[in-house]
Amino acid sequence: MLTKDLISLIAKTSGQNKKNVEHLLSMTNAIIRENLMAGKAIQLQGLGTLEIKEKQERTIVHPRTGERTFVPRKNQLVFRPVANMKDELKKI
Repeated sequence: MLTKDLISLIAKTSGQNKKNVEHLLSMTNAIIRENLMAGKAIQLQGLGTLEIKEKQERTIVHPRTGERTFVPRKNQLVFRPVANMKDELKKI
């Protein structure tokens, strides 16, 4: 689903105009991004948790050539779904 589709669907179900919904969604995204960058986890009730985790530096080995490559540490955005969401996904 594209953002414009989400905005249209929210506007239709809530009775709000698309401009207000677009502004609200934009502000929500900005707040989530700001808090993630500050190191805070975001819990979305009924969906899961968004957080930034640090992946440690490591050495990987190419399976065919055996060549070793160093991979530096990096931050990664992680989403952990709630338990009931995991169960629902198994039924699909």
